[in-house]
Amino acid sequence: MPPRPTATVRQQRLGAELRKLRERAGLNSREAGQKLGVDPARISNIESGRFGVSADRVRTFALGYDCDDEAYIDALAAMTTGRSRNWWDDYRDLLPPVLLDLSEMEEHATAVRTVQFTHLPGLLQTPDYARVVFQQNVPALSPPMVEHRLSHRIKRQGVLYRETPTPYTGLIHEAALRMQFGGPEIMRKQLAHITEMSEREDVTVLVLPFSAGIFPGAGQTVVIAHGPHPQLDTVQLDTEHGSEFLHTEAQLVKYRTIMARMEDLALSPSASRDFIHTLTASL
Repeated sequence: MPPRPTATVRQQRLGAELRKLRERAGLNSREAGQKLGVDPARISNIESGRFGVSADRVRTFALGYDCDDEAYIDALAAMTTGRSRNWWDDYRDLLPPVLLDLSEMEEHATAVRTVQFTHLPGLLQTPDYARVVFQQNVPALSPPMVEHRLSHRIKRQGVLYRETPTPYTGLIHEAALRMQFGGPEIMRKQLAHITEMSEREDVTVLVLPFSAGIFPGAGQTVVIAHGPHPQLDTVQLDTEHGSEFLHTEAQLVKYRTIMARMEDLALSPSASRDFIHTLTASL
């Protein structure tokens, strides 16, 4: 396959998983090349995501690396399917690549869990609320760019409405619910929307109240996108300096633990819904 000018996070992830398999087998690129009959330089390019790889070759690599986890191998092979044009490609020259990678991650996730402390979850935002958020961007976005980001965010929400919706858990701190972004009317409609979404079978909303006190990971937004195999889970961190995608075993364990501890501190789904109802009525 010809080299790619750029690789998406999903393509880089497949290469990273193949590198992990090689390293677990105790092989360097040269040794792996000799064993598999592949140019070591090609192996390095595949592992960086610069070169594509077929499903058959992924299975050959896994066999050569003595991996016998069939479910994991099948999941890796599925990541090689030919990349057809997707809806987010319409934004390729309009938005930062990281936003397109986020769309791709959500599209292929088997479940999504997120925790939000000051902003409400993007997949649960109304257009009016999201527009207010984008208008506070630093540096400021032009009005057309605000609208591009807004339409992209609303289209991302399609994973919750398709024929087989992606199971979604939104863990929301009370602070995010009480911040009146755009004023009481926008927040009243936003909270009503979250309450309505929380009643859907595939959406769970959990409120982390002020009374829960201190908790781990309070300083950042965390999203965990579950892959078809636990080893293919991805953690996405949203920070002021940009978005980061994490997937080493230690990172996954750490953020799964953080998320689980916060869920233990949160109100139950029904109590969370009642909390939001009460807050909405007070506006």
